[in-house]
Amino acid sequence: MVKLYNTLKRKKETLKPIKKGKVGLYACGPTVYWYAHIGNLRTYVFEDVLRRTLEYNDYRVKHVVNITDVGHLTSDADTGEDKIEKGARREKKTAWEIAEYYADAFRKDIEKLNIKSPSIWTKATDYIKEQIELIQKLEKKGFTYLIEDGLYFDTSKLKSYGRLWGKKKVKIKAGVRVKMAEGKKNPTDFALWKLTSPGTERQMEWDSPWGRGFPGWHTECVAMAAENLGLPFDIHCGGIDHVQIHHSNEIAQAEGAYGKVPARFWMHGEFLNLKKEKMAKSEGNILTVNSLIEKGFDPLAYRYLCLMAHYRSRMDFSWKSLEGAQNGLNSLRDLISGLQRGEKPTNKAEKWKKEFLGIINDDLNTPKVLAFLRKTLKSKELSQSDKYNLAIDFDRILGLNLGKEEPVPEKIKEMAEQREVFRKTKDWKAADEARKKIEALGYRVEDTKEGPKIKKKS
Repeated sequence: MVKLYNTLKRKKETLKPIKKGKVGLYACGPTVYWYAHIGNLRTYVFEDVLRRTLEYNDYRVKHVVNITDVGHLTSDADTGEDKIEKGARREKKTAWEIAEYYADAFRKDIEKLNIKSPSIWTKATDYIKEQIELIQKLEKKGFTYLIEDGLYFDTSKLKSYGRLWGKKKVKIKAGVRVKMAEGKKNPTDFALWKLTSPGTERQMEWDSPWGRGFPGWHTECVAMAAENLGLPFDIHCGGIDHVQIHHSNEIAQAEGAYGKVPARFWMHGEFLNLKKEKMAKSEGNILTVNSLIEKGFDPLAYRYLCLMAHYRSRMDFSWKSLEGAQNGLNSLRDLISGLQRGEKPTNKAEKWKKEFLGIINDDLNTPKVLAFLRKTLKSKELSQSDKYNLAIDFDRILGLNLGKEEPVPEKIKEMAEQREVFRKTKDWKAADEARKKIEALGYRVEDTKEGPKIKKKS
């Protein structure tokens, strides 16, 4: 029995899939105009744990993730530039080249973090027809109005608008949270189809019943989810910043067009903070997976760090906390590598597996799972083979590659080679400093007759 926190109801609920044994899962994907930062990727780690937990419970998961390659403007108020077009101008490439490049970079990032690829990738530009059809349904039902810059959804026509906000309604004031476009009726109204301004050159635009232009950001997810999962489906995921506007606008369109809330469960991952500020590309406050690798860290140390905090809790990032996570991950691997292998867990191990399942099925309590894993590995009740088998079994959800021999990061190798240069030139102080830096990253150097050997610290 899996219990998950449902933002829509503001409480934990037992998951009862619409189709027995199957779960439809939709996750908001990246806007591909720049690299994903580690704050973005924390959300995808949480969603990966969710998917792995569902699969561990023998559900067949149809996991859909979208690629936003058009329509996401620089303002939540449907004003400003399209982020893809802006990125294309910045790098002197086509919008299509920018979208493809950063979509590929995102796929490489999630692979480094051992995040499973979705069952289906969808791109907004591949669903223009479906988005236009959705907007036409809304127009027929009287939810739209046309102004100079595009066709808008009139939120005053939907009494349930903002149902995702909870009991305390969020008041959006014009000129504070959002800037009002000329002719816009209500601050919460949002663009369904943006018209290309006269004299503006756009690379991504299409003909529509309302004029040449492009779809609004909030429309794509409804169209793609409906096409690939049907409405309603089981779970919709995203970052906590999607609650107030993006996901509220998705729900509004689905209710307006189909009379249905698109998903039964709405799940949101909390922010990761850097230097006490929310990490955001627009603020230039960004670290990527490659930033961590360049510092000599295993990307899975960042995954481990994410697992140390509950997905609904804010998490502060520091290099010190990442060093601690690297050391914690290394110690787990050392504990497991020293165990004798067995074929299958014994009956005694089943009790531990059942307790583990109860913990992870309680709203993905990964911090408690990590503590339980260490308790398992130190148990005097279990045999070495039981400990090993249980750790590998638990790792089906944790995704830390615990039974796999991990290569030494290139950055650590380079630091060890530099230390060797210092030793040969008898710069003992510099050599000692290099050794300390290597140890701080969770590795140690052993000097042997064959040369230096690099090993993970216990």
